[in-house]
Amino acid sequence: MRPNLSLYLLILFPLSYFLIFCYWPMYGVQIAFKDFYAIKGITGSPWAGFKHFETFFHSIFFDRVVWNTVKISFYSILFGFPAPILLALLMNELKSRFFRKVVQNISYAPYFISQVVMVGILLVFLSPTNGLINKIVEFLGGNPIAFMMEPGWFQSIFVSSGIWQGTGWGTVIYMAVLAGVDHQQIEAAILDGANKWQRIWHISLPCIMPTAVILLILSSGSIMNVGFEKVFLMQNSSNMEASDVIATYVYRKGLLNIEYSFATAVGLFNSVINFVILVVVNAFARRAGSTSLW
Repeated sequence: MRPNLSLYLLILFPLSYFLIFCYWPMYGVQIAFKDFYAIKGITGSPWAGFKHFETFFHSIFFDRVVWNTVKISFYSILFGFPAPILLALLMNELKSRFFRKVVQNISYAPYFISQVVMVGILLVFLSPTNGLINKIVEFLGGNPIAFMMEPGWFQSIFVSSGIWQGTGWGTVIYMAVLAGVDHQQIEAAILDGANKWQRIWHISLPCIMPTAVILLILSSGSIMNVGFEKVFLMQNSSNMEASDVIATYVYRKGLLNIEYSFATAVGLFNSVINFVILVVVNAFARRAGSTSLW
């Protein structure tokens, strides 16, 4: 350790961050198995066993929040995960480096927009009175649609806006991988008569597949985590049927209703499901190919 002391000191700060803010709070997870009273504290509160878990499983909202969470996450992965790969492959084939940089900068600029501003943009564009989308609908002979008020449109709007916001930033990793492709292979493929699509299919795509598998495994490990901020900002009484997810349910129960033990139990259930999915997907990836997290 002595020759590399500076490196150990450098990693001390991020390690301390995870220990303090990620691992130490795990001590409070035990209130999921207690009837927590703030006056008595965590240690003084009586044990309740699995009472709060059973309450959640028998709740009338259980099916709705779990199904909405899984559905939104699944759609986000299904349509959002391939988008950065396709964009990176297309940008990698551009001959003009200047045009490639312009496209890359424009595509990942939305990533830096905050969720509050993003939802504000959606409200303006999808307004049933003055929104640009409804103006186009009216121009084509249709009737205005209250997109943000109808449950059937919520998940499509959430997923599509997320793809627009995150696709460009997701290409950064794949572009870095494609930059390491051996140009001799590309030149050999050209000499053998391979066209552009054949070079993408047989050279570029296999090169980024290991990275894509790792990112897919990590994405599957958070399939039960739907961003609270954006859902909460887009949520209203009219679309609650489709927008109510585990994160917003925990917020209502834990902070608004002050049911800390119950909310912690729901959050712990969510984390356990994510962990199980991560292990299963990683095992499947390890058996199907040679790429996995462990």
